[in-house]
Amino acid sequence: MPGVLFLCGLRLRERLNLRYFCLSQENILSRRYLAEYVAVMEILDRKIISLLAEDSRRSLASIGEVVGLSASAVNERIRRLVAIGAIRRFTVDADPSALGLPITTFLLVALNYDAGEDAFKAAINAHPAVLECHHVTGSWSYMLKIRTADLAGIEAFLADLKAGRFVARSETMIALSTACERSFVQMEM
Repeated sequence: MPGVLFLCGLRLRERLNLRYFCLSQENILSRRYLAEYVAVMEILDRKIISLLAEDSRRSLASIGEVVGLSASAVNERIRRLVAIGAIRRFTVDADPSALGLPITTFLLVALNYDAGEDAFKAAINAHPAVLECHHVTGSWSYMLKIRTADLAGIEAFLADLKAGRFVARSETMIALSTACERSFVQMEM
């Protein structure tokens, strides 16, 4: 931001801390300041999301120190981010091997022409081994990521899919090791 921005006599940073600040035309000195105000708001929200992704148990005060807001202002932003769906849930990143699920498998699945996609999606969402399911382009219908305790778990999963008459054909790839695995993509600020 070029220089220090003033909105109604207060620095932009102070305005971001005001809970009930209204972006009416009287409060904005120019469209340039509005664009910069929105850009800073977006940067702060992204930073809050990144900090929560690193450690969802981090205190509001700790987050506030990093982004330059009070704990109550951080709490309001988090509530708003949850309300608009930017934050879907707060979760734990557990080690699958420690939980007895060391086998990571990727499956490419082509659905039968008469298989109902809604029924397939419901079956996949209900199956505890499925971590991810993506509708993909190309000659395959879906790509799945599953975790199992052993090879028999993979075979049982495939048997469940075949029993539901969803699969026309499939290809299974077992991960030998994992070089990188993230549950969240860090955003550039």
